[in-house]
Amino acid sequence: MFGYSCLPQFTFGEVKIKLKKLILFKIFVFLFITLFCALGTWQLYRLQWKQDLINQIAKGLESTPIKYSASIKKNYQRVKLTGKYTFDKQIYLYSLNERGVPGYDVVTPFITTNNENVLINRGWIKKEKRNNLSDVSVYNNIIGMLRLPNKKNLFTPENDLKENIWFYLNLKEIEKISGKKFSNYIVYLEDSNISVPKPRKITIDLPNNHLKYAITWYSISISILFYYLYFRRKT
Repeated sequence: MFGYSCLPQFTFGEVKIKLKKLILFKIFVFLFITLFCALGTWQLYRLQWKQDLINQIAKGLESTPIKYSASIKKNYQRVKLTGKYTFDKQIYLYSLNERGVPGYDVVTPFITTNNENVLINRGWIKKEKRNNLSDVSVYNNIIGMLRLPNKKNLFTPENDLKENIWFYLNLKEIEKISGKKFSNYIVYLEDSNISVPKPRKITIDLPNNHLKYAITWYSISISILFYYLYFRRKT
């Protein structure tokens, strides 16, 4: 039989250090399990949001155009307008086309026959086309879709008002340079006969990988938990 002297001997300080490491390891494990579970839950929330958005767009694409009014507060509602463009105040909003080529969305103020001011996103142009647009100020009957503009985030540059290069639509800045107030909703022009600017095609084919991301985060959480339980069993 082995004697007492053959057993590993630990001082009180060594035991204390070992316990401290085990506690820190446990905190580390559960911290990351909580973090990855939270990320998975966030992706499920985003999945629901994306599905609601797709349904909203689908209904909007099927909607019958109604007469525009600044009182309409419905995202992805098709509308019809009669009025006149104000080309000297139009905005060049930096954006990418469907192939990822950088250029500008041409956003032009429009005054309806009821004297309502609205911003029309007429479509996308290449950068070199910016100073070569042939615009004629005549009365127009147009059809488009109401949409809320994209919001500024932490990575969005500030607008260059001097060069008229915009990265997001700031209604206060637009009012400052145009002297007019506009609705929070932008009208995206629908006209397949126009190629320059090329009207934006609104579609329900949006990237929707949130379920895959959720499964990935939850799988990582489960893997960490299994590893921790295996480690506990071995120690």
